[in-house]
Amino acid sequence: MKAQPDLKLLATFLAVVRRGSMAEAAAELGYVPSAVSQHIAVLERDMGVELITRRPGSRLILTAAGRSLAGAAETLFDATARFQDAAHAIANREIAELRVGTYPSAMTYLLPQVLSTLRARRPGPRIRLVVVETDEGVPRVKSGDIDLLVAYRYLPEDPPAPSDALTTTLLGREPLVLVAGTEPGRRNPVELAECLEREWVSGHARNPDRRLLHRWAGELGIAPQVTLETDDLHSMLAMIRAGLAVGLIPATLLGAGHDAGVEVVVMPPGVTSLHREILAVSRPGDRPPLLDELVTLLADAVDSAQA
Repeated sequence: MKAQPDLKLLATFLAVVRRGSMAEAAAELGYVPSAVSQHIAVLERDMGVELITRRPGSRLILTAAGRSLAGAAETLFDATARFQDAAHAIANREIAELRVGTYPSAMTYLLPQVLSTLRARRPGPRIRLVVVETDEGVPRVKSGDIDLLVAYRYLPEDPPAPSDALTTTLLGREPLVLVAGTEPGRRNPVELAECLEREWVSGHARNPDRRLLHRWAGELGIAPQVTLETDDLHSMLAMIRAGLAVGLIPATLLGAGHDAGVEVVVMPPGVTSLHREILAVSRPGDRPPLLDELVTLLADAVDSAQA
């Protein structure tokens, strides 16, 4: 085998490990699938061992050697990212580009005004954005692929977990609001008891919003009937507007709380209000001033959204 595997091949290999698919890894990296397959074949030839078991019609399976290499490669790229951070701090100069990952609704409701303000203050550096969910974004922060991740956390046990490899800043707590579709001619507000007789919309069973819903319902001794499942918050809101279901929606999607077509459900006294934490996740150590300024603007934007 070669004394030092090609880092480009290792990066492709880790993308395949993350995605579980040559095609999905190719889409992430901007390659054609055949190039990814070729990279893996060359890496296996260089290593002299099979790393991935390919079975038609099923997801790729790592061999024992593949699992070992994935762990070693992650350690290598983590160390490389820390070295890059140290080099930037030593150089003490502005960066040309900041890579920011963000969950979809933040891309729509938080980042546009924040980036507009930041560009007016600092027209030079470029912000490269990528939409990524929190669980997928955290490893990319550690590896150095993303400099800053705008993340959410519904439950304390959800990622990002406390780690020496991450710096996590709480930007704010976004309220989660139970809403129902507006009914023309109705004078009385919708109450929680009425919602228990309706269908509910939420994320899939393992999604953090669904798990929070069930935990909250268990504390109240109620059993919402979730019959509509989707990962997309805008789809949830559309089904609620159409009168098909009720559901918990992050407050930023409702504007100032007066979103057309929905109304906030009235809760009984003493019911705990729900929220999700909005977080900024980066690597520890010296950070470029641009990143710190972006984090400050994001915290202000989250605070304004709550108001």
